[in-house]
Amino acid sequence: MNQFSRTELLIGAQGMERLQNARVAVFGVGGVGGYTVEALARSGVGTLDLIDDDKVCLTNLNRQIIATHSTIDKYKVEVARERVLDINPKMNVHIYKTVYMPETADIFDFSQYDYVVDAIDTVTGKIQLVMQAKQNHTPIISSMGAGNKMDPTAFKVADLYDTKVCPLAKVMRRELKKRGIQKLKVVYSEETPIMLPPDIVLSEDMHSNVGKGKRIPGSIAFVPSVAGLILAGEVIKDILKTGRDSEYGI
Repeated sequence: MNQFSRTELLIGAQGMERLQNARVAVFGVGGVGGYTVEALARSGVGTLDLIDDDKVCLTNLNRQIIATHSTIDKYKVEVARERVLDINPKMNVHIYKTVYMPETADIFDFSQYDYVVDAIDTVTGKIQLVMQAKQNHTPIISSMGAGNKMDPTAFKVADLYDTKVCPLAKVMRRELKKRGIQKLKVVYSEETPIMLPPDIVLSEDMHSNVGKGKRIPGSIAFVPSVAGLILAGEVIKDILKTGRDSEYGI
């Protein structure tokens, strides 16, 4: 018996070997990506590349799996690495304390990855991830908007061009169509984003932030976590099925 005995009952020894030999890059280790990393590690993926320049802060505690009072002010990728190595000490974990943007894209060799997970927030970065994956024929799955939502059952897996409701997906459809991208596997929500009610009562510090026009999305524990777990599930299933020959290996 070993820590993956229960998993092997589902996917067999060959499936476990495929996961152990897989290398997955997760861009963004926050509310969505943190849960993706956790699930990939617990599923038996052998090598993870974790990319995020942010540190854990107090407001991450409401939803991010790596956020505890003891990890505040620590780099998220360092915290995530320590956590997954405690889950599986045999893993290989590479961390990058950097934000992924067109200016930093050359740091990463996508030909080394069996799969890429896009869990970052910026449209510019998301577009660059897709384009770089396309150039290297590397499978990629992208998370659309998970903020300002309360219904975890509204998430779906689809091609980007079949999505609806999600404002971020609408922008991505427009921009990727211009660039000739014909398909992209995404996780998105069909829940209409919640708008701040005019009569809502906020604490003094939150009210001042909103009053300054800061567009900080609201979030809650059980929504981004679901998106992150769905992302991980799709990665695992695709690796087990066809590896780099995935339907979405653009």
